[in-house]
Amino acid sequence: MVATGASFFPQPELLTERSVMHQCFANHLHSAHDCHSVSNPEQIRVTHVKLNLLADFDNEQLSGIATLRLERAADCPQGAPLVLDTKGLEVSEVTYIGPHVSSCPAPFHFGRPDPILGTPLIIKLPEDALEVIIQYKTTKDSQAIQWLPKTESREKFLFTQSQAILARTWIPLQDSPGVRITYEAVIEAPAGFTALMSAEQKPTGRPNLFRFSMPHSIPPYLLALAVGKLAFAKLGKRTGVWAEPHVLKKAAAEFHDMEKMLEALEKLVGPYPWGRWDALILPASFPFGGMENPCLTFVTPTLLAGDRSLVAVMVHELAHAKAGNEVTNATAADFYLNEGWTVYLERRLLEILYGRERAAMESVLGREALLAELKKLPPSDQILHIDLSGRDPDDGMTDVPYEKGYLFLLTLEKAFGRRVFDRFMRSYFQHFSFQSITTAQFEEYLHEHLLANNELAAAKINVHQWLYEPGLPKHSQLHSKSFVEVSRAARSFKSSKQTSTLTSMDSKDWSTHAWLRFLGALEGASAKQMELLDSKFHFSETGNSEILHQWLMMAVRCGYEAARPVLEEFLATVGRRKFVLPLFEEMVKTEDGKKDARALFERFQSSYHPIVQRDVAALLAKEETLQD
Repeated sequence: MVATGASFFPQPELLTERSVMHQCFANHLHSAHDCHSVSNPEQIRVTHVKLNLLADFDNEQLSGIATLRLERAADCPQGAPLVLDTKGLEVSEVTYIGPHVSSCPAPFHFGRPDPILGTPLIIKLPEDALEVIIQYKTTKDSQAIQWLPKTESREKFLFTQSQAILARTWIPLQDSPGVRITYEAVIEAPAGFTALMSAEQKPTGRPNLFRFSMPHSIPPYLLALAVGKLAFAKLGKRTGVWAEPHVLKKAAAEFHDMEKMLEALEKLVGPYPWGRWDALILPASFPFGGMENPCLTFVTPTLLAGDRSLVAVMVHELAHAKAGNEVTNATAADFYLNEGWTVYLERRLLEILYGRERAAMESVLGREALLAELKKLPPSDQILHIDLSGRDPDDGMTDVPYEKGYLFLLTLEKAFGRRVFDRFMRSYFQHFSFQSITTAQFEEYLHEHLLANNELAAAKINVHQWLYEPGLPKHSQLHSKSFVEVSRAARSFKSSKQTSTLTSMDSKDWSTHAWLRFLGALEGASAKQMELLDSKFHFSETGNSEILHQWLMMAVRCGYEAARPVLEEFLATVGRRKFVLPLFEEMVKTEDGKKDARALFERFQSSYHPIVQRDVAALLAKEETLQD
């Protein structure tokens, strides 16, 4: 067990952002209720979390103590308990600290469990309680954590993924993006292992004991932990890469431009507030492309293409430093405020770093993905300010908050001009710095600081339609010069269906985005056409995960059996949700495919993160229900 005394933690101090925390408290009182939290921050709010945890690989368990600093609202009803979010946690003891009490037992009980929200932890406290101390441990049902066993290529590894509402599965807290916290932690890891968190690392004097501090207020979904046998490569003054030793050299080469990216962000929207920006390359089971944990972006190894062609994901995660980490959505309904702004910043940064055409290609591909998804989504899920009551907030992680949100902001930029919009953008991030905001707050600021300044330009934008109505409103057309030739080549092959057409293609300088556009234009290709394409371009052998995924989707649709071994290898070794779930969705569209999907999931599910296991299992269960 980790030492629980004061030796590794400083004595409580006035937080550097205490005034901001009070402002957040005031803002929360006037904000929308978060339907994805059972906690009561409007009465008693957690402002600081102190963790003292042991990472036990043998039992696959985090255990120890969470100390929560509290603030009680002036109008908090007498006798109101502290209510926390938990899911899959075992709590053994709760005590509290008051002005004149160092440690006193606090009665507690669990409320009624909910399959999505988890189980409320209800703690009875005196009105003068300053901190509550919870002794607990995680369980097999703690969905945020993946414990990976030792393999031929990797030592044991653990990592967490707290977004959207999974922080409650490894820490008892108020798990809402509207409840910002500062935090500190001491993590005890096995000998020879390194622990990393989304915070600044502090020395402890012991090789297997790691201390961290995050003085800036963050939403709980940005709490992150990883433990593994790791090495570090410095890239710049404030940037570097952590990875397992066998991956480190490749990762450092791939993300060579991180310092330039950081400098470009500061030039565009102002100072980077998080100190360092390092990347951690996680095992292939990591369910997302990247996760914007402050100080330490978690990254999938599927970005390691060898030619830096997939670094847009890194630019995206860096953009979250402002949009999401510094200015956060207050509830899942406001998620587009994170992702729409982030995609907009990502495309602007790509333009600065790699040229306007690179950004244009990303934008065109993003719009095409959005249009394809809108055809599949019900009208209620096509809305930016989406109602997710009674649903998992992950249901809102479609292309809508990302790409529709981006197009909304791009339309504003085009209407008002980039210079005016940039001035508004910088003032927006400065005004709401370290706050979690609602759509109502965003709308009010938008009207007052942009729309009201130019009625003629404002008349071109139907804000209500963008935010509250389904579909895609009128917006500026997106165009890529590079895609003209690519589309022509695809049309030529589709019409001729001859190998000679492929031989005459001048594709030696095509980028990843060009190949994605080319394959996207060949949707509906036959198995015979796929064979011709594979013999010429060797798509089944590509090391680029984005191209390979597009190719495998096409192979499943047309029954290109030669790609079957590649499909199995891909599903066995890649756990990224963006890749895995669509492939299973495609497979279950036929009866034979359903059998294949069930068999493959049974073989590979243990290597997937609990998030991906949950989503694929739900898909297969739904298909079985429809069949019955």
